[in-house]
Amino acid sequence: MKTLIIIPAYNDSKNIADVVKNIQQKCPDCDYIIINDCSTDETPVICDQSNFNHLDLCCNLGIGGGVQSGYLFAEKYGYDCAIQIDGDGQHDPAFIPEITKPIESGEADVVIGSRFIENEGFQSSGMRRFGIRFLSKLIKLVCKADVKDVTSGFRAVNRRFIEIFAHDYADDYPEPEAIVSTVLNGGKIKEIPVIMHERTGGVSSISPLKSVYYMIKVSLSILLFRITFKGGEKR
Repeated sequence: MKTLIIIPAYNDSKNIADVVKNIQQKCPDCDYIIINDCSTDETPVICDQSNFNHLDLCCNLGIGGGVQSGYLFAEKYGYDCAIQIDGDGQHDPAFIPEITKPIESGEADVVIGSRFIENEGFQSSGMRRFGIRFLSKLIKLVCKADVKDVTSGFRAVNRRFIEIFAHDYADDYPEPEAIVSTVLNGGKIKEIPVIMHERTGGVSSISPLKSVYYMIKVSLSILLFRITFKGGEKR
């Protein structure tokens, strides 16, 4: 498969070089594109000086807009598979062959790298795990999808969902809503166990206080998406 790794990055100067180095070492047959979402640190300088493949957005779009920009790039240049890896170094590219295998075999349309199947590696904070379990149950209620790690940003999609997500993707905190979109668009989802790492630099965009806001906002977004979805598109 012609495969693209999408790396959304915002103020990831302490991690981005190692992320690219790991991808080049462990997945030499994959292309990659860094989506620099108007970082205010040295991220764009590092990308320029290191000749990394990168796209500098003209304004800050947030994680959803950044990832969607990557899907638009993948659609334009005819990729068969797109993989999302965060720019903070938490996702290990060594698991990419396992994540893409169900895509290549046609077993799944979207594959999610999950830290909660074998419960190894970094498991996130207690507050976030509670929120993830809540959203997992909500998603199962609204669309019957049984996914444990609904907020994982380590995932792969096939050509069909590259095209869908390139034109319809949540603006903010998009991962749970993308699961609902996949199911409602008739897609098959598979979770693969992965080991994630704690970030070694930078600060997460979701603070403990924002975790509560995140859960409420995403829950409402999921419910509205389910209500407004009809016949392959949202009304």
